[in-house]
Amino acid sequence: MNSSLAALQPYPFQKLADLVYGIAPPADKSLIRLSMGEPQHAAPPFVLEALRANLAGLSSYPSTKGAPELRAAIAAWVNRRFRLDRQPLDPERHVLPAAGTREALFSIAQAVIDDRAAEPPLVIMPNPFYQIYEGAALLAGARPYFLNTTAENNYRMDFSRVPEATWEQVQLVYICSPGNPTGAVLEHADFARVIELAQQHGFIIASDECYSEIYFDESQSPVGLLQVANDLGVEDYRNCLVFHSLSKRSNLPGLRSGFVAGDAGLLEQYFRYRTYHGCALPPPTQAASTAAWRDEAHVRDNRARYREKLDAVLEILRPVLEVERPEAGFYLWPRLPQDDETFTRELYARANVLVLPGSYLSRAAHGVNPGHRRARLALVAPLAECIEAAQRIRNYVESLG
Repeated sequence: MNSSLAALQPYPFQKLADLVYGIAPPADKSLIRLSMGEPQHAAPPFVLEALRANLAGLSSYPSTKGAPELRAAIAAWVNRRFRLDRQPLDPERHVLPAAGTREALFSIAQAVIDDRAAEPPLVIMPNPFYQIYEGAALLAGARPYFLNTTAENNYRMDFSRVPEATWEQVQLVYICSPGNPTGAVLEHADFARVIELAQQHGFIIASDECYSEIYFDESQSPVGLLQVANDLGVEDYRNCLVFHSLSKRSNLPGLRSGFVAGDAGLLEQYFRYRTYHGCALPPPTQAASTAAWRDEAHVRDNRARYREKLDAVLEILRPVLEVERPEAGFYLWPRLPQDDETFTRELYARANVLVLPGSYLSRAAHGVNPGHRRARLALVAPLAECIEAAQRIRNYVESLG
């Protein structure tokens, strides 16, 4: 077995299952899960119809590069959404479909990390973080370098905190904007700084932007990595890769469809890796994805539904919890009145509501654990369930005195 497997920590949901094992929650209260960020809004009917209409495609092997129609739809969406006026994406050179962002965020590290140096290379990632980043780094033979995102820095990655000498060991930087679990959005200057560092030191930026379409001000969409690279005139998006998915944007987590876009030279080599990796999207999935990327009406409706839930839940929780309105995404990241594992276990035992302890999404680094006494609340359930869960949480907090 790969010896690096021993370094992998249990996945957060496995730890959560162990935490609440054996607890019998109140039988008179139905279970409400706020623990997993799995969208529960209905999938768009026109996407399902495209899927059904193309089932005959299952009789053919899919292309790793994806159908030209899918790559064209993706490129057109990125060019429009992120205003890539100087360097529009070329569907032939700048786009590769992927089986969701999870698969691509993991495999990109396996493809780009060179572990032949005397010292293990470093992979920088936010802390708290999506655990795929950590596992991808470890299994690629690298060491994670955690960059804390806390209230003190508005939950954004502060690259000035990385010592200058450290950058020479960095081969890959994961960024996540809007952030999971904080909902923080990196600003234009944040992206510009990490792009400048990448051009100077030669590392690759992997920008996880799977929550980019869940925002609440229709006049101000979150900025993205390629958008800033375009503004700065970075030639051919050198060292810049973005990762997007239909899971959150279009309520299609089971479709397992996303894409990687950016640096054409990197994608040429990554495509070679993917021909062996074997994660080509089935033809019906590609057809359904093409339809989804071409439509924005269902995405605007999706945002409105999350906005409604966020407003309702914050009205209930703010009087009893230190909780901020996120800039984007569908998570709340409240500070808790007690240890996050105790809070999670007791809330489940008394109210049959499951949340995720914040410390399951972070690591102790630079003297602190940013997830300590925090919890992630995913507002993915229907509105009525989110309101009911918020009221149960409030009742529990008030019972603590």
